[in-house]
Amino acid sequence: MASQLTFLGAAGTVTGSKYLLEVDHTRYLIDCGLFQGEREWKERNWEPFPVEPASIDAVLLTHAHLDHTGYLPRLAQQGFAGPIYATEATCALLKILLLDAAHLHEQDAEYANRKGYSRHQPALPLYTVEDAEATLALLKPVDFHTMLELGGIRAFWFPMGHILGSAAIEIQLNSGRHILFSGDIGRYEDPIMRPPTEHSGADILLMESTYGDRLHSVTPPEQTLLEAIGYILRTHGVLLIPAFAVGRTQQVLYHIRRLQEAGRIPPLPVFVDSPMAQDVTALYCRFRDDLNMETSPGGDCEGTLPLYCYHTNFVQSVAQSKALNTREGPMIIVAGSGMCTGGRILHHLKWRLPDPANAVLFVGFQAQGTRGRLLLEGATEVTIHGETIQVRARILETSALSAHADQHDLLRWVRAIRQPPQTLYLVHGEEEPRNVLRDLIVQNLGWQVALPEYQEQVPL
Repeated sequence: MASQLTFLGAAGTVTGSKYLLEVDHTRYLIDCGLFQGEREWKERNWEPFPVEPASIDAVLLTHAHLDHTGYLPRLAQQGFAGPIYATEATCALLKILLLDAAHLHEQDAEYANRKGYSRHQPALPLYTVEDAEATLALLKPVDFHTMLELGGIRAFWFPMGHILGSAAIEIQLNSGRHILFSGDIGRYEDPIMRPPTEHSGADILLMESTYGDRLHSVTPPEQTLLEAIGYILRTHGVLLIPAFAVGRTQQVLYHIRRLQEAGRIPPLPVFVDSPMAQDVTALYCRFRDDLNMETSPGGDCEGTLPLYCYHTNFVQSVAQSKALNTREGPMIIVAGSGMCTGGRILHHLKWRLPDPANAVLFVGFQAQGTRGRLLLEGATEVTIHGETIQVRARILETSALSAHADQHDLLRWVRAIRQPPQTLYLVHGEEEPRNVLRDLIVQNLGWQVALPEYQEQVPL
């Protein structure tokens, strides 16, 4: 059997990262992400997997974000029972993320049945907590820079600075050919994470292109935070910050603390409405070697890493979360999900969007078809849990907190590769960013650059 690579996600979109590598009658899946955003994409999560899941020998993961891992319990539900290899920090994060995702799927199905707004009767969860627990039993931690032999391949994980445990995966075939999967590339100048590892080269390179057509804001994130906080101080409103529990929440808390320490904002309560975010923040303290932060000697984690701002309240129960809806501002609520596709942020948006005294600050990429993108594009109303919600709150954004490399950093990472690949495949990007980045790489480096489509197969 000839070796081949099939693009099963993140081809023309930023979600659903899945790449099927077939080598010498073995099958390896690199990443196993959930499709999010447009209905067309989300419906792919419900389709039968393109190959028999039980025929996949192993899954290799670049990092823990759900657009790279959130389909794993669905894959296991359909028969996959092989090992799942990932860095130790990624495995630790998945024990939090997958259980939370499964719980939300169950919760959303129950809510849809109770309110009767689902197109399907009854509404079913994509997967259950039981499916997630079965998946976690398959996790196999690997070390950075250490070779893993798997039948017809050898694999290495290299730090990429995107989030805790994030990695590029280099795969060496017995034929001598090298394939490099960049995963999500972190930023070179990040106050929390170390910069991405630069590589000498590979025969085949798959590279993310999320921000291939733009640069991140040069406006410091603290300036945008200061503007948003100043607004709700004047209106006595509530600032909602949709933020992923991994990476983005910790960045937000870090910058709020810097504003507090500089005396630029008065004391006001900060509610992190995400039990998962509290657990994840503790993992940042555990995996300090991934971080680019100075720590102070002695004390507990809260004292040694500036990832907790003052007056922070971690919200645990649903009752505590609901109680925030009747609490008056000024205050800040940080909650997931970051693209407003699910989670507790939806309930806060339903309650706070109609009031012009409130504000919503987006601190990360918003994929096409998500509520976050609709709000950023000026929607005057959005649908949440089957209800039409008027949008009168002030909408702000900053790209300065993005954990993704922007165009400048992507080109810097590419230029560090000394041996050009036979083909560079741009993945994990919408069409415009991919096109712009392709043109820049072709013009500046003269490389062969391809833009793969969903389910496209290429020989290796």
